Parts: sequence; C-alpha cells; structure tokens
Amino acid sequence: MRLVQETDFGTPASRSEKTVTLTIDGFEVTVPEGTSIMRAAMEAGIQVPKLCATDMIDAFGSCRLCLVEIEGRAGTPSSCTTPVAEGMAVHTQTPKLKDIRRGVMELYISDHPLDCLTCAANGDCELQDMAGAVGLRDVRYGYDGDNHVTARNGDQPNMRWMPKDESNPYFTYDPSKCIVCSRCVRACEEVQGTFALTIEGRGFDSRVSPGMHEDFLSSECVSCGACVQACPTATLTEKSVIETGQPEHSVVTTCAYCGVGCSFKAEMRGEELVRMVPYKDGKANRGHSCVKGRFAWGYANHRDRILNPMIRESIDQPWREVSWDEALSFAAGRLKGLQEEYGKNSIGVITSSRCTNEETFLVQKLARAVFRNNNTDTCARVCHSPTGYGLGQAFGTSAGTQDFDSVEHSDVVVVIGANPTDGHPVFGSRLKKRLRDGAKLIVIDPRRIDLVRTPHVEAAYHLPLRPGTNVAVLTAMAHVIVTEGLMNEAFIRERCDWDEFQDYAAFVADERNSPEAVEASTGVPAEAVRGAARLYATGGNGAIYYGLGVTEHSQGSTAVMAIANLAMLTGNIGRPGVGVNPLRGQNNVQGSCDMGSFPHELPGYRHVKLPEVRAIFEEAWGVEIDSEPGLRIPNMLDAAVDGTFKGIYIQGEDILQSDPDTKHVAAGLAAMECVIVHDLFLNETANYAHVFLPGSTFLEKDGTFTNAERRINRVRRVMRPKNGYADWEVTQMLANAMGAEWNYTHPSQIMDEIAATTPSFAGVSYDLLEEKGSVQWPCNEANPEGSPVMHVNGFVRGKGKFIVTEYVATDEKTGPRFPLLLTTGRILSQYNVGAQTRRTANVVWHDEDVLEIHPHDAEQRGIREGDWVRLSSRSGETALRARITDRVAPGVVYTTFHHPDTQANVITTDFSDWATNCPEYKVTAVQVTPSNGLTEWQIEYQEKSRKARRIIQAEPAE
Repeated sequence: MRLVQETDFGTPASRSEKTVTLTIDGFEVTVPEGTSIMRAAMEAGIQVPKLCATDMIDAFGSCRLCLVEIEGRAGTPSSCTTPVAEGMAVHTQTPKLKDIRRGVMELYISDHPLDCLTCAANGDCELQDMAGAVGLRDVRYGYDGDNHVTARNGDQPNMRWMPKDESNPYFTYDPSKCIVCSRCVRACEEVQGTFALTIEGRGFDSRVSPGMHEDFLSSECVSCGACVQACPTATLTEKSVIETGQPEHSVVTTCAYCGVGCSFKAEMRGEELVRMVPYKDGKANRGHSCVKGRFAWGYANHRDRILNPMIRESIDQPWREVSWDEALSFAAGRLKGLQEEYGKNSIGVITSSRCTNEETFLVQKLARAVFRNNNTDTCARVCHSPTGYGLGQAFGTSAGTQDFDSVEHSDVVVVIGANPTDGHPVFGSRLKKRLRDGAKLIVIDPRRIDLVRTPHVEAAYHLPLRPGTNVAVLTAMAHVIVTEGLMNEAFIRERCDWDEFQDYAAFVADERNSPEAVEASTGVPAEAVRGAARLYATGGNGAIYYGLGVTEHSQGSTAVMAIANLAMLTGNIGRPGVGVNPLRGQNNVQGSCDMGSFPHELPGYRHVKLPEVRAIFEEAWGVEIDSEPGLRIPNMLDAAVDGTFKGIYIQGEDILQSDPDTKHVAAGLAAMECVIVHDLFLNETANYAHVFLPGSTFLEKDGTFTNAERRINRVRRVMRPKNGYADWEVTQMLANAMGAEWNYTHPSQIMDEIAATTPSFAGVSYDLLEEKGSVQWPCNEANPEGSPVMHVNGFVRGKGKFIVTEYVATDEKTGPRFPLLLTTGRILSQYNVGAQTRRTANVVWHDEDVLEIHPHDAEQRGIREGDWVRLSSRSGETALRARITDRVAPGVVYTTFHHPDTQANVITTDFSDWATNCPEYKVTAVQVTPSNGLTEWQIEYQEKSRKARRIIQAEPAE
C-alpha cells in the first residue's frame, strides 16, 4: 500500500455555477467564478509555492511566496487572495518572481533552526519543500543577529527564545520553529470554532499563543488536531510522529467513536500506527476531527487488552487461558445443553453498536438461524429505539432525514436533548460555523450546554426545561404555531393526511397545551416558548437535531413524534437545510438497528410476524424463522432471575455499566449459567461471564459502519487482528461449533447477503463503496447512488402522519426524600462507558465522573467544590465529587457515566419508554448529601471486580 496523497489546492473551492476561462503559464483553464488564481493553477497541475495557504481555511495572503504576475496589471499580487477573471493571463514563473520568492524564503530560513536531519517533520515539512521549490541554496543572514533560535546555537541566553510546550499529551509546540503563518490560528477559528489560539506580540515578537500566558493543556484548546494538521513546519507535531518517525503508507478507514462517522487516514509504518489524520474527502467530516478520533486510538495496544480466549466453570473462579478451539467448544456445549434442558428460548444474544454492520448481522443471524429464536437485542434500543418507532410512525422510515452538509443551508437550528460540541464534536464545529455565518439557534436542554454561549456563538433562545417535560414543551411550541396561524398549510395539504392534521390541530390548540398552561410543570417561561416557536416557524429553513435527552425518557417515542409533528407543521422536511436529525451516540447505532438487532424486527425494520418477510430469510438461510418476537434485554434479565433464561452471547457491549438499574443487571447475569462476553477488555459485564472471547478493534477488521446520516462507510483493516481473528470470524466459529455450516471468507460476502435480503441496502456492495467512497441508504434501484435527503417528493409511508402527543408525567417523582432530579450525559474527552478512552491519555481531562450541582442546592447541603457527596435514589447510591456550577438549574443535578468506579447507573431506575422499553436515564429523583468517600456498595463492588478478573496464565507449549 502507499501513502494516500491528498492534493492541497491552497484555497477552498468556489460554489459558483458560473465559470471563468483564463490562461496560466500559457495553459487555458476553466474554473468556477470566485476561484483563486492559486486554486485555478492547481486545477491545471501548476503548483504555485505557498506557506500560509491551505484549502481547509480561507486565504490569508501573508507569506508572500505565492506571488504571480498578471498581464496588464502592475505589481505582484498573491495568488491565494486574487480571484480569477475572464481572459486573465497569469504567469507563475518569471525571473522577478523567482528573485522575490528566494528572498522571502531566505528571511524565513534565517530565523529557523537548521536541524532538518533530526527534525520530526523531516519528509513532511512544507518549509523544507518550499526552500527546494524556490531554489534556495544559501542564506546570507546568520545566527549572529537577533533571532528566535540563538539560545539553541550559542552560549548567551536569548530572551526571545521560548521553550517547548509539551503539556498536551498528544502534541508538542516548539515556538522556535514557528513561521507565524497563522494557519493554526485560522484552523482553530474557521474549522474548529474554538478560538483558542491567537498571535501575541507584534512584528519580530509575534508568536502563536494558546491563551494569556497559558500552556496548551490549560487553555481552551479542545485538542481536535486542526492546528497540528494545518501547521506547515514542526512547530506543532504529534508526539507519536516524534517517537515513531514518518509514516510510509496509509489506509482510509472510519472512526469507531461517535455517530458522526469521520473518515481517517490511518498512517502506518509497517503494522505500527503512527497517526490518524482526518481524510479531506470524508463526506461526514470534510477533513476535520476531534480529540477522540484524532488521538485516542492507543487503547488498541493497551496492556489491559485480552488477546487469548478464557473460560471458567463458575464466576467465583479465576479465568483460565485456553485455545480458541477449547473456548468455542466449551461455549457451544454449554449453550446447546441449556437449550436441551430449558428449551430453545432459554438463550439469546446482544449485538454491538460498536461493531460493523456485517458483524452485527451475523450475531442476530446466530440467534435466528442457529439458536432458532428471536432473543436478540442491542444497546441501540437502550438509547435510540424511540427514534426508530417515532419516525417510523410519522414518516415511514426509522432514521434521520438529512446529511450533515444540510446544516450549511439551515437558517434556524433547534438542538434538543443533545450536546453536539461534546458528544458529536465534528458536527458541532460545522454547526458553530453555520451559526457564525448568521443562522439562529434554539437550545432546549435542562443544562446550559456550551452552544448556549461560546465565543462568537450565542443561542437566540435557551429553554431550560425540567427533566422529563420534553413533550409538554414541544407540544406547547406546536400550540403557538397552530393558534397563531404560522403553519405551512400548503405543505400539510399536499404532503400529510389532512383529516389527521385536523384532529391534531384541535388537540394542540387546546388551552391546556399553551405555553402559559405548561409553564408550571416545565419551568420554562411562556414567552420564551412562544418566541422560540415563532422563530422556528418563520425563520426560514428550520432543522431539528436531537439526542438521548429526547429518547431516554418514559415518553421518548412521544417526544420524537412531537418533533416530527413540528417539522411537518412548518414544512421543514424534504429539502436541504431542514429535517429531523437524531445524533446517534455510538459509531454504528444506526447500523445495528438496520441489521435487525431487535427481537421483533428482521433486518430492514420488518416485523418477524410477517410471513413474506420471514420467507426471504428462510430461503437465504435454509431454516425456519420463529414468528414470535423474542426478549429484550430487561426481559432476558427478568427471565434469568425467574430461572427460565440461562445463557447469553454479548458482543462488544458492557450492559452492567451502560444499562439502567445496575443491581438488577447484576442479579440477572449472576443467575445465568453461561455468559459469553466477546470484547477487547475484561469489562464490568465480564465479572459475571463464564467465557471470554477476545475481540478486535476497528483497526484490525474490514466492514462497514452506518453513521447518523445513514451513510454507509467502509472500515478497512490496517493491521492483523492481535487476537488472531476479526469479530465476524469469531461469531462464525461459534455458530459452526453449534452445528451451523457458515463459510464466509470476507465481510463483502456478508454485505452481499445483507443487500440480497434488505431492500434499503439492495444496491450496496463493496465495489460501489470503493467507487463512491460512501453512500446513504436507501440505496436501491430507485436511488442507485443513495439518498442524502429523505422524503423529497413524499414520505416513505405515503402521507405524513400527525400524531397526538399527550403529555404524561413520568412515574419517577421527586419528594421529601429525593427532592432533586438527576440527568446524565457525556463529556468531550470520554466515550460511552469509557472502556476505550479511559485507556488513553484522554484521562488527563476527565479522570473521574463528578456531580454538577447548582450553588443554591450546594449551599443548602453544606457542600463545597470538590467535596465527596453521596448520590442516592430509590434504586441505589454511589459517591463522587461535587462540582458547583450554574450550568444546571436549581433542583437539577448532572453527571457523566464514563467511569465504572462511580457506576452512575446504580442510581437510575427501571422506568422506560412506553413503546420501546428504552430506559429513562434522564430523569431520576435523587438526594445529595455530604460524604467521606466511597459507599459500602462501591467498595464491595471494587473487591468483587478484582476477584472476578484473576487470570491463570496458559502453560507454554512444549
């Protein structure tokens, strides 16, 4: 393989549809109007020297290397800032230009260390490249003058010299190598939108600074890597490159963190990963990244990773390392024995939203074709099943309506129950850019997320609703739109069921749904609700983005339908810039749903009770498919406690830490006789396992992920699996050990089977993905290249369906014992249960979960910043440190769930969504009291975990 080279055109592409023809060095070039001369030259294959220019950011014109001469014009303008014109004749190489460029480069080099042979950027340094390009062979200005590097070459200290800043765990900042091109500063502003960097000082004293005398780690830098990627020298350099050297080949793959689905170049030396660089042609991220995808891949080589299969007879015994054959024989024997003793429905599977589509497809196939039941569930139901149900009812399909590019056309953006800058940071950056360009923002969230007020971005409205009242607020917004006549009647008559709309309109117009009537229950001022509703209805293209703060409620499905109602009510569906867009939490939440992970649905969201659907799979698999829906995870756990459910295969999911009511999960797992965990690390669930099958990382496998915009992206293997097998191979071996005769030799064959049985994937193949880069389903005969925007000319279900969204308060009530409401969320540096990110340097930013509490509530309880507090609910209690902040309202507390030491889900209840069983993570009545440290339960749990993870090493083979 070779290093994937991406052409840097110097300046961004023009979007004009009008073209201009000019000549450059005698060659005729036709480009869109507004294109820079530099980019036009690059389009013609003519490289103009440059240092401050790169096509990820706007032109700046400071380095003076890219000067050109234009016939009929005086002077030598910079080609990056000069637009093309019809008939223009440009010269990029003349004696005059050569002299100027050589002189400019001579000045740069005179103030730059000449340690090229030992420099980490050697082989990847634009300054070095440009010195060669302009023919610089001698420098007249030596180190005896005033410069920034004398302290490195002489005995006398130089106050201009500054030491390296190595505070960031992933990259270094060497001021002596900075040429003050401002590319890093502009990338931080234009691409990331954090505005963490600036140029301090003037003239010869100019230097890049991450803040007011701060180092990078202490600054507002979010470590997205945009500055490092933009730097043309070794000023900002990945520590992995310093330690390992420059990569020699690369493979384009897809990030395995959140649902944005960023494309990366995995840059390698042999089988050693040197760095992950965002791929400019990635249609989800457009060359941008966040700290997790860019830098937090070290978990793949972490010492905690389990690489050998292990078994044990009972969970009180230590683990014993065994061969793959012995582990699979042990697992298969136990599963078959359980079915013989307790019946075919006594075992099941849990699929993973972190694994590929192909792997997930095989796990649910294992349940249906080998176990012969429908006992398959997934963490996707635990987070986003109300999306599937709600959007399916309203629109006819269970996914978001837009691609991420759509936000660039939005005029009003509603963010509800989501925190894009922390949970989906690359999309969050794109959203901030659109907001800086003039779009308006409405945030509906109990907590003041960063988007409410950040540098250069401020929400027009923040509706800090009381947790659990989403439906009331959304229906109140609809009340305003209907009663004030702000709905799009033409759209409704053409695209929706008019009779159903009439019933819906009568419901929302009722005074009990007015903002004034619900203000007491929601805590949101009526005028703020009215203002937000008017803005969304009249502000132009309106888009709604939502997350787990909508779905993880007892009325999660109702809230999703209320969102769909708002979009249809205002005609904000079926074109760029609008739509209803769930921000999926994990990398393949969408895909795990698409692949039939639910106990009542086969791949493609088709119910198992439909004989015509079962017939498709029965013909493909040669077995009879059970027509009765299987058990969901909580039902499996209940049945285990009752003694009727005895065995489970869990791939890439830690239900003990991620699912609600931890004690209930533990009781269910402890009651089973065969728990098989297939994962990278001995996670919390593995404490109760009898078989551990080591998993493979995304770097070690081929396959596909489907992101939040329905984009099917290729995952490409960059190194051999350290455990010997990719996850799909392990599932196949387990199936065959139980008597199946699967014979897949590559994941592309599994995708062919998916395409043959699933209508929305009918046109998908690895060949198509190689040709197009990625496609968005539905991809079939009607949409051979995929569907960036859904419901363009009509809804999938025919007419859009308005659904009455009656607000029903959750059964979880506050009271004298538990007066506060706990809600949970994520933080930028950590991911889900933290199994991956906790095993990287990301812990420098977040090494423990903390409890955010309002100053008023803290003062009432005698709690100070950093104190240990006991967080208790009707379900359980835990202890953690307090963070006093007004980001949460009085009466509301907030924490993350990334660290097993806290086990936040020991607090959450077993209440769930009425339609899908999605847990109500976001509303738990709690009390907070001062504490001296960990609770007895935490101490006991830690001791149990320690004992459960003892390993007897395998005897070396003779």
